[in-house]
Amino acid sequence: MNERAAERRRSLHGEWTSRLAFILALAGSAVGLGNIWRFPYLAGENGGGAFVLVYLLFVFGIGLPIMMAEVLIGRRGRRNPVTTMQLLGEEETGKSGWRVVGGLGVVTGFLILSFYSVIAGWTIAYVFESASGAFRNAGADTVAGIFQSLVGNELATGGLHTLFMALTIGVVVLGVEQGLERAVRIMMPALIALLLVLLGYSMTTGSFIEGLVFLFEPRFDELSGAAVLDALGQAFFTLSVGMGAVMTYGAYLPENESIPRSCLAVVSLDTSVALLAGLVIFPIVFANGLDPASGPGLVFQSLPLAFGQMPGGVIVAVLFFVLLMFAAWTSAISLMEPAVAYFMETRGFTRPKAALLVGTTIWLLGFLTVMSFGAWSDVTFWNGTWFDNIDYLSNNVFLPLGGLAIVVFAGWIMARNSTADELDPAAGRGYRFWRWAARYVAPVAVALVLLNAVGIF
Repeated sequence: MNERAAERRRSLHGEWTSRLAFILALAGSAVGLGNIWRFPYLAGENGGGAFVLVYLLFVFGIGLPIMMAEVLIGRRGRRNPVTTMQLLGEEETGKSGWRVVGGLGVVTGFLILSFYSVIAGWTIAYVFESASGAFRNAGADTVAGIFQSLVGNELATGGLHTLFMALTIGVVVLGVEQGLERAVRIMMPALIALLLVLLGYSMTTGSFIEGLVFLFEPRFDELSGAAVLDALGQAFFTLSVGMGAVMTYGAYLPENESIPRSCLAVVSLDTSVALLAGLVIFPIVFANGLDPASGPGLVFQSLPLAFGQMPGGVIVAVLFFVLLMFAAWTSAISLMEPAVAYFMETRGFTRPKAALLVGTTIWLLGFLTVMSFGAWSDVTFWNGTWFDNIDYLSNNVFLPLGGLAIVVFAGWIMARNSTADELDPAAGRGYRFWRWAARYVAPVAVALVLLNAVGIF
């Protein structure tokens, strides 16, 4: 390692105090609406068990190597994603152009949070709707009406978006140890506890075995090629790779902590949350005669209908949407941190100033999504409304493009000694497997996701 590289082997923003703190933080980034909202409805639409099996193969065989690649790049660079990719690009190739990859990640996280915050605001509204008994004995038309009246009310959704962004900014302002780490040490255990409480309730519905069989019995005759690509995409997106968050959190990981063990723990925890969410949701769905293939409306329309008909449904609904809010909050914090780190390092901003600047800009941009569900719902261009376009570009194009560039850089551009320094080649076959997956398997898989997303494959 050259002298310049040695000088920057210390994070400018502090470090996680332990491997557990890093695991909770990165798991908090990964665990979000994708696990509790998106995973169950994708499993429901694609036949359950076969989809889940393919998803598990992808998340550990492809998602894990990509996450390890992004963490090792982050820890080796010790800066925000833009500067990290610039420094490592110069160190490995003599060229600084790789900073574009870091910039893409920061911009992607920025754009995702602008609409993610609006949807997260809905979870706050549903906590209060549930507590008020609005879903008690409500029919399908009533539940659908509650949802439509919420998303179509710009004042309400704008206010909830504002509240959620204020909560996110409040944590990021406090820094790595006092803000990010303290928040995830509270929220992640709380999230797991809420999931387990809801799982206990789900086991009493009388349809738990039916839900268990649906989620884990492979029915390969129901698994289409599109479902396989859905599973690959979900495995990639659920881990938050390609948006700068994993690289930024990796920059705060102490030198003596194992990246492979830490990432394996994060992926295992993230996957467990998704599976637990399925075990919570599907027994409730089957016990109330609902369709597991309800699509994106499964959480915000089908489940409230079920909560309204079941004994103790008010309490269960409140707990469920608090769980969803916590999951969204931990992810939002990680989406904002890369841009904050960038302004602190490159512009000399204090953390509060950087957090307020980034947070306020995201907040303002979010109102375009608010209006997309309201007065501008009929204003469309290219791929639909503003929300449709930003959602499509960030999730289907920018994320896989960033992830592809990251894993190619780690697997092909970085010298073997550089990656070995971070991943500990003493692990033997484990290191060789990572290098093989990062060089051959993961790039091909992510390229397939990208080509499918843009309609080429």
